[in-house]
Amino acid sequence: MSYQKLQPGASGAIGALSAVQAAMQAVVCHGPKDYRLETVAMPAIGRNELLISIAACGICASDCKCHSGAKMFWGGDGQPSWVKAPVIPGHEFFGYVEALGEGAAEHFGVEKGDRVIAEQIVPCGKCRFCTTGKYWMCEVHNIFGFQRIVADGGMADYMRLPPTSRVHRIPDGISLEDAAIIEPLSCAIHTVNRGDIQFDDVVVIAGAGPLGLMMVQAAALKTPRKLIVIDLVPERLALAKQFGADVTINPKTENADTIVKGLTEGYGCDVYIETTGAPIGVTQGLEMIRKLGRFVEFSVFGSETSADWSIIGDRKELDVRGAHLGPYCYPIAIDLLARGLVTSKGIVTHDFPLTEWERAFALANSLDSIKVLLKPQPQQRNAAS
Repeated sequence: MSYQKLQPGASGAIGALSAVQAAMQAVVCHGPKDYRLETVAMPAIGRNELLISIAACGICASDCKCHSGAKMFWGGDGQPSWVKAPVIPGHEFFGYVEALGEGAAEHFGVEKGDRVIAEQIVPCGKCRFCTTGKYWMCEVHNIFGFQRIVADGGMADYMRLPPTSRVHRIPDGISLEDAAIIEPLSCAIHTVNRGDIQFDDVVVIAGAGPLGLMMVQAAALKTPRKLIVIDLVPERLALAKQFGADVTINPKTENADTIVKGLTEGYGCDVYIETTGAPIGVTQGLEMIRKLGRFVEFSVFGSETSADWSIIGDRKELDVRGAHLGPYCYPIAIDLLARGLVTSKGIVTHDFPLTEWERAFALANSLDSIKVLLKPQPQQRNAAS
């Protein structure tokens, strides 16, 4: 069955879009390492739904790991696949309201032409998490870019936002590059908040990729006593310094544990935020953090990690916290960007049209970039205007 035949057939107008515009380009995930640029049907929208034209869509580390076939996405060993392919990937998107289904203007508080972003998750609105305000842990857990039809993503010319989407308007003063990092910045803010950073804390952020660099900016606004960043790439460490890190460590040439212990009278850091996505980031942190410290895990891992759990309980009584998505943080991210307190400068390093998605993915999955964006080609955007 072709992807075009899998498009939703919900009733509802799509505004003044012509028959010529009834098809669009999209990157379509058919399976691990089987992504293709295809011409597919335009999403149809129904009541309380939006059609947006995509301005930009970032490539996340999780997109790269999904592409490579990581088990957490595709299952194995008796676990079913979480990804429902074929699906259009992409959850770091924003765009312009192109058409509104019946009631959508009132439902979302937006108008045609508004620049908007939707949070990554499409909550069911019915499970115990959704009904108690913890929508980001929705039991159904449809995430844009991973579940076909119900949550197709933003690596396309157009995208449908279902009724339960959490939509936010983006002020005109925010640049395209800044708007493109609202999703990961919201995740970074949530992660930093989970660390419950205090004025006298020594904070370590392990990993200075896109998320780590945004966490550095958010953590610096908390004004901890000392902010330490660990990464293997000198250019990223230089950016971390620029964004507010007091100390940067390259574990290729320096002993990170010795340095952190030396800065804390031998005790270790108060807060350790893990965002490397590598097993060593976990075990390093368990050794480096002080007793009764707060360990925050954010990363998406491509492989299993083994650690001595007695460190968590018997030896240190650590407070281990996870961080998932960016709940209630999108308005904060938008405000920080609008006020110039956080920036994408130095983080967004490359952008490509959809036709060059393979090159974009390869670059995003390397140390030669930080954040890579996919953008619809200019003529496609102009045709949608």
